[in-house]
Amino acid sequence: MASRKKKTNDPRPIEKKPTRKRSARKEAGTHLGYLTALGAYGFQKQETVLLAALVTEDPILLIGRSGTGKTFLLNTLSEALGLEHRHYNASLISFDDLVGFPYPDDAKSEIRFLETPATIWNAESVLVDEISRCKPEHQNRFFSLVHERRIQGIALPKLRYRWAAMNPPGSDQGAGDDYTGSEPLDAALADRFSILLEVGDWSSLSREDQKRVADPSSEGVIANDGGRLAKKVAGWRKSFVEELPRCPDGIVEYACAATSALGDAGVRISPRRSRLIARSLLAASIVHGGIDQNVFRDVLRVSLPQIAWDDRVSEEKIRATHKVAWGCSFLKAPDQWVHRFHLETRLDRKLTLLNEKCPDPDTGTLAIEQLLANEPKERRAAFALATFPAAVQGALPIGSEAIADLGRAAESLLSVDGTIKWSERSNESNTRHPEHSRLGQVLGALRGARASRARQLFYWCLIEKVVLDDPKKFEAEFDRCVRAAGRALATRTSEAAASPEEGGA
Repeated sequence: MASRKKKTNDPRPIEKKPTRKRSARKEAGTHLGYLTALGAYGFQKQETVLLAALVTEDPILLIGRSGTGKTFLLNTLSEALGLEHRHYNASLISFDDLVGFPYPDDAKSEIRFLETPATIWNAESVLVDEISRCKPEHQNRFFSLVHERRIQGIALPKLRYRWAAMNPPGSDQGAGDDYTGSEPLDAALADRFSILLEVGDWSSLSREDQKRVADPSSEGVIANDGGRLAKKVAGWRKSFVEELPRCPDGIVEYACAATSALGDAGVRISPRRSRLIARSLLAASIVHGGIDQNVFRDVLRVSLPQIAWDDRVSEEKIRATHKVAWGCSFLKAPDQWVHRFHLETRLDRKLTLLNEKCPDPDTGTLAIEQLLANEPKERRAAFALATFPAAVQGALPIGSEAIADLGRAAESLLSVDGTIKWSERSNESNTRHPEHSRLGQVLGALRGARASRARQLFYWCLIEKVVLDDPKKFEAEFDRCVRAAGRALATRTSEAAASPEEGGA
């Protein structure tokens, strides 16, 4: 949310004309933050991530209801940074407004453009307003602008900042709002924005900020903090460029872990976005003055593009993802290893990580307890069945409690005994269990001990009424886990034979 200010439609640099001085009360408020000092209120909690995007110079997308200060904030930033700025309404603009009027050169060998004060060629910052109301053909042109700083394939070397704003997708926004025509943003275009920030409405403002917004005394005043923000951004940017080639491992690890954890939770994050997240984390740490857990969570929250096509990621998933990613990156070594173990999706790789990288038996025990508590019942059963023989012979770096837990989980599979039940129509008889045929097809392709183990696991699934999404894939993962446990047991046996003390025992 931001206070109102009169804006010119002429994108040429605005001459800073003398204006009446701000009141002493407003000057005294500069300690509230860089944005508050510019008259942009309600962004205190989001200030660090916004300033980080100014440092990276990666694209920003603001999403919010009409009148919440999206346009005001971005235009104000352009004024405070002294930028040659362009402000376009995507729902009204024509291509000629962007590039000018085309005409051939004297030799008629190439097309040039007759520039106007509104054309984009000399712009240092550009705001594409109402981007969700953009015609499809123009959206494709803005795609190149946002992603590559190009228009019609021509580079825009002066352009530093690409910003956009939109109303929430759809028309059912409540409170009498109707945003029909504001369509969900194309996913590929949304993925090019580094920061996608939801701007709060009146109710999200503090009482003091509500009074500041309603105060008409600053109407029409040009944003001017004496160059304070521009100087700070320049300094932060210098540090960012210097540190980028040697980005701290913890930041890279956090971005990787968060991308994987979100994928496990059904939220796809592109490989490109993992790099954008890392860039934003580095910049936010520079702005904040150090690595901070809360700042990292805030960056993660505004780095998810799903909000632009009305597929918001729940706060629970964001917090859970942050917890895992932070644990993998910045906790002490044992805790960090547990988070990495949890983040690994394949059972055989979990076992390999346990056998080869586990810091100590106590940490291994904690990892096993979390696995048995959090994995779906069929996966924890498969893991227990595969690993218990090796665990009970001391081949895994876990304590006696974890061995007992694996034994309890594997007990019902070691000797499968039960009744398989299913429903038949009254006019049918001698039907087969609906899952039996699917599982039988997988079993039919197996031989020897592998077939026996798979049959044992599949019959347990039938008795427990577990429906497998992909029986073939599940069995293959189980078999790899069995083989990994076998290798661990073979290594343990070999080491025991080579040790006189253990051999004598």
